[in-house]
Amino acid sequence: MPSSTHAIRGPLPSGLHRLAPAGRRTLPASAARRPDGLGALVALSLPALFILLWSTGYVAGKLALPHAGPFTLLALRFGLAAVVLLTVSIATGAPWPRTARAWVHLGVVGLLMQVLHFSGVYCAIAWGLPTGVAALLIGMMPLATAMGAHLWLAERMSAGQWLGMLGGAAGVALVIADRPLGGGAWMACGAGLLGLAGLVAGTLYQKRFCAGMDLRTGSGIQMAVSALAVTALALWREPGGPDWSAELIGSTLWLGLVNSIGAFSLMFVMIRRGQAGAVARLFYLIPGVSALMGMALLGEHLGALALAGFVMSAAAVGLASMSRAGR
Repeated sequence: MPSSTHAIRGPLPSGLHRLAPAGRRTLPASAARRPDGLGALVALSLPALFILLWSTGYVAGKLALPHAGPFTLLALRFGLAAVVLLTVSIATGAPWPRTARAWVHLGVVGLLMQVLHFSGVYCAIAWGLPTGVAALLIGMMPLATAMGAHLWLAERMSAGQWLGMLGGAAGVALVIADRPLGGGAWMACGAGLLGLAGLVAGTLYQKRFCAGMDLRTGSGIQMAVSALAVTALALWREPGGPDWSAELIGSTLWLGLVNSIGAFSLMFVMIRRGQAGAVARLFYLIPGVSALMGMALLGEHLGALALAGFVMSAAAVGLASMSRAGR
C-alpha cells in the first residue's frame, strides 16, 4: 500500500530512535523497499490472471453454444452478472451515477464492449470458427486500439506500432489461409472482426467518458443494459429457447461470474491503476493460450500455416506494445 510504503522510507526522526529498543536500528533501504516489491508482484500478477480468465471464456462459450443460441447464451451470461453486481452495489452502498449523461455513457460502453463484442465472437464460434482463431482476431485489440486512438483521439503512432499493425494483419491472413473459406467461413471471420470493432470502440469510449466510474455500479449498469439488449435479440432471432444441460449451466455460471465479473473487473482495475500498458503487453498471449485450451479440451486442430500465423501475430502485437511502452 503506497501510504505505508512511504511511511517507512528514509531515516526515522531523531526523537523516535529513543523509543526503539536498544540495539535496534532503522530498517535498511532494501527492507524498506520490500512492500514495493510486493506491489510490483501484484501488478504483474493481475494482467497474467486477466489473460488466463479471458482465455477460458472462448472454451466455455464453445461448450455452451450447442445448447443455446449466441444471443440466448449472452442473455443468461449478462443477466447473471447484472444481478450479482447490482446486488453487491446495493448491499455495499456503492455510489451511483449522478447525471443522466453518465448513465448514457455507461450504457453505450455496455452495448459496445459487451453486446457488439461478444455477439460477434459467439456468432463466429457458432458458425464454425475455432476458438483459437476467434481469440486471434480479438487479440489484435492492442493494434486496433492504437489505430483507433490515432484516428479518433489524434494520438500519434510510432514506427513500431505501424510495423506491428502490418505484421499482425499478415499473421491473421496466414491463419485464415490455412482453412478452406466458404461463404460460412467468411461470415464467421466477419463476425469475429465485428466483435473486435466493438471491443476497441468500447475500450476507447470507456477510457474517455467512464474512467472515473464506480466499478460495482458502473459494471452492473453495463451488464443490465447488455442483458436487455441481447434478450430482445434472442426473442427475435432464437425463439426456441435453450437446452438446459449440465454443460450449459456450468458454462453460464463460469461466463457470468468469472468472465463477465472477474475478467472485466480486473481490466477496469488495471486501467484505473494505469496498467493498461501491462494488459497490452500480455494481450498477445490470449490467442496462443486459447488455441492450446481449444486443442486440449475441444479437440481443435491448427495446421502449420496457422501456427506460423499465431507466432507472427503474437510477435507483432508484442513489438507494438513494447514500442508504445518505451515511448
